[in-house]
Parts: sequence; structure tokens; C-alpha cells
Amino acid sequence: MKLFVNSIPVRIQQLSKGVKISKYDVIVNGGNKNIYVGMLLGDVLINDASLAQIDRMFKLMRRKRLLKLRSVTFTVDDRESARHFVKNRFKIIRAAGGIVSKQDDVLMIYRLNRWDLPKGKIEKDETPVLGAQREVEEECNIQVSITGKICSTWHSYSLNGKNVLKKTCWYAMKCIDDSEMKPQITEDIQAVEWKNPDALKEALFNTYPSIRYVVKRYQSNQGAFSSIGTEGNS
Repeated sequence: MKLFVNSIPVRIQQLSKGVKISKYDVIVNGGNKNIYVGMLLGDVLINDASLAQIDRMFKLMRRKRLLKLRSVTFTVDDRESARHFVKNRFKIIRAAGGIVSKQDDVLMIYRLNRWDLPKGKIEKDETPVLGAQREVEEECNIQVSITGKICSTWHSYSLNGKNVLKKTCWYAMKCIDDSEMKPQITEDIQAVEWKNPDALKEALFNTYPSIRYVVKRYQSNQGAFSSIGTEGNS
């Protein structure tokens, strides 16, 4: 479960697997120890975390601007129970999107003054793979085919006073036709551009941590994507 809370990466790991203590700037022991804003500097490990600590941490991350916090890792005795606990505290929204390639170039959109990847909410009774293709084609006015699943991300935010957890399924895609490519202005997209490897690297300095994660996963598995049909899901 790759989770982002206000764009800060959060990991929930099984305690028995162990962690490299040296990679963290702050380590908080589990149990009932309180967590304060002043502790949240750099990469933080909350070791053997209780459900109460996880809940407290999520509240702090949603309510405060934690500018010095880079990431949070929880180790827990029962990872599945912790995941279930987290999901039950949010309204779940499903979304899907993709990385479109044309030879060595990758398609990115410019929205709200940041580079992003095309994506959007899945419609009722729509599979993630069909939703991803529809959203990419609508937002960029192109035609694509899907070649494989990249990953899924979870992103937490507040909407109209409610806590939302958005699951986004990401797919690798090939461009079929971009002859009429243009941004979908009604979705606040300012530009749609092909990025060569150098331009992509530069664009990733002005994007979200979750987008950098998806691109990294795509690049590390680029040769492994196999063709899938539009009946695919998850």
C-alpha cells in the first residue's frame, strides 16, 4: 500500500521484517507514546506502532503543514489489520490514469502550475483499466492502447470536511494517435507535452511525490509490460 498524506509518503510495514534504523532521522517507540509536531523532522520511523498512534499521526498530517517532514514509516505487529484500520477512517474514491509513451518520450500534463500525469475518477461499474484509458484520452484528446499495469497509489486529503482516501491504478500506455492532442481546459489542464528523458527529469522537480514514485516504477519495469485486454481490472 503506497500511501501519500498531503503528498508525504507513508509506509506501513510488518514489524517482523525489520527495518534499517540508520536510514531514519527520528525514531519513535511504539505503544502509547504521544506524537508531537516537533518530532516530525525528515524521515520518521514509528516502531511497533499502535493503532492510536497511527490515527494521531494521520490527524496531524491532515491538519498541519509539516514542511520539515519527508516521510513516515510505521512498523506494526499486524499489517493487514493496520491497513484495514486506515481504510475504515476514510471515504474511498477510485481513480485511474497512465503513463503514455511514444518512442522515448512520455506524455505529461501541466495543471495547477505543476507537471502531472493524466488521471481521473472511475465511473460507476467501470473497470480501472477502462477508466484509465478513458481519462487519458479525454484529458489529452489522444488515442492510446494499454500495455500493462504499473502500480497503485493511495492519496489522502480532505474534501468538504470529509477525509478522503483515493486509490489510483496506474497503467502503461502506447500512443496510437496524437494528431489532435490538446489539453482539456474544463479540467484545469493548461498544457499537454511530450517529454524526452532530459525534459522528463526536469519536469519531475516540479511535480508531486506520488507522480515521481509512479514514474520511477514505470522506468524500473519498462521492459516487463505485456499486452493486456480491456477486460483487465484491479
